[in-house]
Amino acid sequence: QGQLVESGGGLVQAGGSLRLSCAASERTFSRYAMGWFRQAPGKEREFVAAITWNGGITYYADSVKGRFTISRDNAKNAVYLQMNSLKPEDTAVYYCAASAQSRLIRLRIDDEYDYWGQGTQVTVSS
Repeated sequence: QGQLVESGGGLVQAGGSLRLSCAASERTFSRYAMGWFRQAPGKEREFVAAITWNGGITYYADSVKGRFTISRDNAKNAVYLQMNSLKPEDTAVYYCAASAQSRLIRLRIDDEYDYWGQGTQVTVSS
C-alpha cells in the first residue's frame, strides 16, 4: 500500500518561511490530486491547499492565500508546500494527503482523501 511521508517542519519566527515536502512511495500517486491539511491543538483538521494530478490547478484556503504555494514534481513523486510570511496562527501539525477526487471544490474536504501521511510539526513563534 502506498505511503506518504512529510518532512521540513520545524520552529520558525513570525515572518519567516518553511518548505514542507511530501514524498510518495509509489508512482501511482502521480495520478492523484494532492492536498495539505493542518491541525492545531484543540482544533479540527482544516484544509490548507490542493493541487490537481498534473499540477495544472491549485486551490488554497483563504487564510493562506498569497502566502503559501503548493507544487508537485511527479518525476520525483513529491509534493511541496512553500510557506512564507508565517504567522503564529499557522502553528499546527501539517499533513499531506492523496485523493482520487477530480472535482477541485471537493478537495477541501478531508473525507475525499484516500491516503495520509503521519504529519510534520510547524511552530511559529511570535
